[in-house]
Amino acid sequence: MDTKYKLLTSQHTKAELFLVGNPLSKGFNMDTLKKTAAEFNLKKSNIILKTKQMNDADFVKNLRRAVGEVIKSSKVKMPLEQMAEVAHELGILVDEDCQECQKAKQNADAITSQIHDTPKYKERELALQGQIWKELACLEKEECRLRKAGDQNIEIYKSELLEKKTLLREQQRRFDVSDAMTCFINAISTTRLERSYFLKWMRINLDNLCRKNLSGLRELYKEKTQNSLENKEEIAFIDRQISNSSLGIEHFVREMGQLYESAVLLRETEESRKQLQHLPRLCAELLLDGFPLELVDGDASNIPLKWVSDVLHELNVLVLPKNKILVITVLGVQSTGKSTLLNTMFGVQFAVSSGRCTRGAFMLLIKVKQDFKKVLNCDFLLIIDTEGLKSPELAQLDDSYEHDNELATLVVGLSDVTIINIAMENSTEMKDILQIVVHAFLRMKEVGKKPKCQFIHQNVADVSAHDKNMRDRKILLEQLNEMTQAAARMENKEENKSFTDVMEYNLETGNWYIPGLWHGNPPMAPVNSGYSESVYELKKNMIEIFQKCEASGNNIVEFQEWTKSLWSAVKYENFIFSFRNSLVADAYMKLCIEFNKWEWSFRKSMHTWMINAETKIYNFGTIAMKSQTGDMTDFLVLLKHDSSIELVKWEKTLLDNLTKYYKHTEGHVYLVERYREDFANSIRCIKRDIENDVLSKLEAAVQIQQGMNQLDKIKKKHIDVMEKRVLKLLEDCRQNQSQRSGKELDIEFEKVWKETVHELSFTELKKQDIVSIVFKQLRSNMMQKGGSVNEKLSKVTLKDQGIKPFRVTPNGLFKKMITGFYIDEQTRQTQIMAENLIVKCNQFVNEKNKNKSDYHETYIQEILQIIDGHLNANKHLGTSDTFELSIKLHICGKASRAFQEMHERFIQHNNPRMCLEQFKGKYLADFKDLYCGQDQCQKKAADFTNLCLRPAVKAYVASSLGPEIVDEMLTGQNAFQFSSRAFFQYTILKQLLSEFKFANYVKYISCYEVFVKNWILGEILKRFSEGNKMFQLENCQLKEIIRLITEAIAKAQTNENVKIREFIKNICKELGEKLVIPQAALEATMILNHSNQKQFAHWLIKSVEEMEKSAREEFQQARDVAMKLEQMKIKPENILFTRLFGCGKQCPFCKAPCEAGGEAHTNHCASVHRPQGLGRFRFVRSEKLVTDICSSCVFSDIYFECCETNGKPHPYKKYREIFPDWHIPADASIDASDYWKYVMAKFTNDFAKEYNAEAAEIPFAWKQITKKQAAKSLKESFSIK
Repeated sequence: MDTKYKLLTSQHTKAELFLVGNPLSKGFNMDTLKKTAAEFNLKKSNIILKTKQMNDADFVKNLRRAVGEVIKSSKVKMPLEQMAEVAHELGILVDEDCQECQKAKQNADAITSQIHDTPKYKERELALQGQIWKELACLEKEECRLRKAGDQNIEIYKSELLEKKTLLREQQRRFDVSDAMTCFINAISTTRLERSYFLKWMRINLDNLCRKNLSGLRELYKEKTQNSLENKEEIAFIDRQISNSSLGIEHFVREMGQLYESAVLLRETEESRKQLQHLPRLCAELLLDGFPLELVDGDASNIPLKWVSDVLHELNVLVLPKNKILVITVLGVQSTGKSTLLNTMFGVQFAVSSGRCTRGAFMLLIKVKQDFKKVLNCDFLLIIDTEGLKSPELAQLDDSYEHDNELATLVVGLSDVTIINIAMENSTEMKDILQIVVHAFLRMKEVGKKPKCQFIHQNVADVSAHDKNMRDRKILLEQLNEMTQAAARMENKEENKSFTDVMEYNLETGNWYIPGLWHGNPPMAPVNSGYSESVYELKKNMIEIFQKCEASGNNIVEFQEWTKSLWSAVKYENFIFSFRNSLVADAYMKLCIEFNKWEWSFRKSMHTWMINAETKIYNFGTIAMKSQTGDMTDFLVLLKHDSSIELVKWEKTLLDNLTKYYKHTEGHVYLVERYREDFANSIRCIKRDIENDVLSKLEAAVQIQQGMNQLDKIKKKHIDVMEKRVLKLLEDCRQNQSQRSGKELDIEFEKVWKETVHELSFTELKKQDIVSIVFKQLRSNMMQKGGSVNEKLSKVTLKDQGIKPFRVTPNGLFKKMITGFYIDEQTRQTQIMAENLIVKCNQFVNEKNKNKSDYHETYIQEILQIIDGHLNANKHLGTSDTFELSIKLHICGKASRAFQEMHERFIQHNNPRMCLEQFKGKYLADFKDLYCGQDQCQKKAADFTNLCLRPAVKAYVASSLGPEIVDEMLTGQNAFQFSSRAFFQYTILKQLLSEFKFANYVKYISCYEVFVKNWILGEILKRFSEGNKMFQLENCQLKEIIRLITEAIAKAQTNENVKIREFIKNICKELGEKLVIPQAALEATMILNHSNQKQFAHWLIKSVEEMEKSAREEFQQARDVAMKLEQMKIKPENILFTRLFGCGKQCPFCKAPCEAGGEAHTNHCASVHRPQGLGRFRFVRSEKLVTDICSSCVFSDIYFECCETNGKPHPYKKYREIFPDWHIPADASIDASDYWKYVMAKFTNDFAKEYNAEAAEIPFAWKQITKKQAAKSLKESFSIK
């Protein structure tokens, strides 16, 4: 007591003193108390003692009353800022004295001193973010949702919306940059330190202002919400007042954004645009300094995409190459401490003061220390703090649930880790927020994003009792499962039954429990130290989760792209079916390109295998076979077994490639995880298709060769007989000593020849009635179609069918009868389908006709399979059994006549007597040579080369060229256009725009399949007609086969003790797997051949060299590429067509072709859709072509009618009920379809005339599109960099 007395008496203070004491304590001294009171002249009221009769509560009450009276009666009141003067007097350093701080304070005061009435100030100084910006936000969403379109033409309505947006932006530009904004921009353009001080002073000043303005409004709001049903309009009005009275730094930054957005639409040369070009960089610097940037404007519920994108772009420029980020987001009910949690966990400063709750979403950047970058695999953490879900302010609005869904979908989609903050007090609100969160996660699963998830349970009293909370966790999981099912029903993805179907979630590790921040009720309640400890433990756990993030390391540019695409999709009602993202598209494109490479390797290998297998079959039973056991049937079984092994090997290789591809960390493969099964199924489908093709070709080749073998045996028998007779004649002539002249030898030979031919029994091949055979197979094929079909079949004659052009008529050819335009359209579509089918079958017949083989029954079986497959692929046309019979009769009738001619030609060319007669001159020449004793080596070598090797070499080169040409097209110049179906489409559309001829567009739209085939053929001809590309390929194949022939001769020479016949046989055996040597020519070459092996080999090598030289010259001189392509066994244009045409499906509304990769995709899709009028859609009454674009219509409330709906109206939103295989997402941007808008605007009258319709009403905005804009939109639609 004495010490305290000395301390007090030594001070000279102006403050009023109070002595507070407890007389019951041991240290209390009454004398010292009296002495001190006398020293300072204290009144009795300034001495407060706790007597025996007084409890603690009364004592505290006395203290409070005394302090309250002092405060009331005090004449000297000083703001905290003025204490700096006292500090100066006392020699205390004041931070604010530095020049930067003072200057920043002046700038902040200059702005905030002008704020007297916040709403009016905002209207005057921050005008751009007011009603105009909110109307712009509404227009942007209406462009996507088209709710108010009514019966208007969609594209004209969208054009009107675009005009309104342009007018609103012009209104914004009429506002000059306000004084406050000029001052604000100048202040943040200063040094980093001064800017930091300025923002701090601004925050302090604005917080003080808001505290005064908002406290009364919040009290009133709280009072009115007690009876929300009665005061709904009043509450909404007060909420607007609170929003208008709220003012923070974010409002000034938001105004910067609007200034920039309105200016950036001006031409680049405009001065006002140039003046504001630096704003995104300023904001990027703020982000780097740790200042939060508004991502979603909470008042307008919109993102200024151009502003945010350019800020992120500038941020990327500032930090390159260290631009990898990891995104953490928090979601939860309002006022559950989300911002506080982030502030505590990461040491950041999201606004939590002044009773303000976060509106919208804010992002904040945290730099990762150098030594920690490898641990987290990123350079920055990007933290996103969000507005509370289920907020009372928004609950009064009709679309509050939609707003929450939008926000949750956006931030979950952007994040690598999502923290779901749950306050345990209100289970009903928790259920609501869970449904919103589950919706977001379900949507992300469908678009390929898989964020990690942590549930944070706040305000849990017994944090240590983790086991006790097991029941709560199970209840939570049950609720999550329940919500998943509900969300899945709403999103039409009912295959998702539980929360774990949607994302990885562990009941044990996916939950975290945190106690309340306060012990008791603020503001006087002490802080709970357990809160910080639990948050610290949570942070350690979160870092472990960050390390496991597959998607970590996404850079700022990719985050920018996700922001654009997610927000674009969120603006549509049906998120899943509106989502488009260039990163996803790019990842899908890369997968398609890789898959196409694997597929071609597979197909090329099997092409080579098949050529070798056919060569072996055609050499079976001849001297060219190295080893031969069993008959042809056994050989076929062996080849089938070998093909099965080869196919299984390749299937496994492709599936392994797919698995390895999905293990890559680059290329965003996780974004296309949902396509993995489609591509795996495509591999199996390709294997199955190739297997069917290989087996049918093997069986056909075997059956054809069996017939040829019988024929060859007959020919060989005749040749052997003739050889014996000629040799006997030679012997007789030699025994006769008199020398005979050439004329006498001719007479002797002719006599023996005639006698032998007369003695031989030439059994001619039996002529068959191919037309009857084909008709029998057709009857068998149509047997299951019912009595009426069979009755019609019995009344027709096949040879009379297919003479006149095929015409589709409505009568009896469709299952359902539709009237009006729809039946005309259905008839037209069916006619095009029938014509394409007829062309395809004719090509098949022509290819078979070029072969010199006989007709085989597998040919008509293949044609019937082609027809069945084509009809099945076009069953949406609803054709009847009668139509099927008509088209089959037409095709089979024409084919049967061609096959009959083919058969008769084969019989004629393979008449045994004619075959023998064609070698008569050779027999005579050999006979004379032997009689005269002339050396036959040179002549026989030339005969073997020209009659046997030359045709075989030509056939080898022709059969090898097809795959080589495909290789060249896929890897050479402009390979890009053949790398995937989407790039192929882009190339064609770009070329069409470049040429810009109406006739080309009509062919492309109306006869897509024919157009594509012709285009591919044209590209091949263009590529190989220039220079000597074709010759280079031919020469390469020629060199290879000549090398093999030379090696075969050298190997045969190693055995010197064999006769010339055996020598030739050995050469043929070595070449038996590569060349099919004509047997008749070979036998004719070997007869009467008594050459010396060594000399024969010498002349054979010379002959082969001459053959190579002449073949090379022949290839070089033959410039007709089209003719060469026709002669090829494997047609490169067909291979490329199959690869690029894909499934061949076209959009049911606008006829845009499907670009989906793989053979077994479950959904058809196209990068860019067209105005439906281009697909012949017209309005029923006016006959005007429709300008609506299906990628807009499917998100509107309008209806469509077509053949498939039986002419009845059906809502576009439910188009998948009619066309379940089509996925039509929203346009990536409002100008995504500019390409086709431009085309239709330019050719509107031409299309009307072509389609026999009235010209479309072209929206004004379409007429303003330039060719350059059309080309740009095409690049954007196909994500071409």
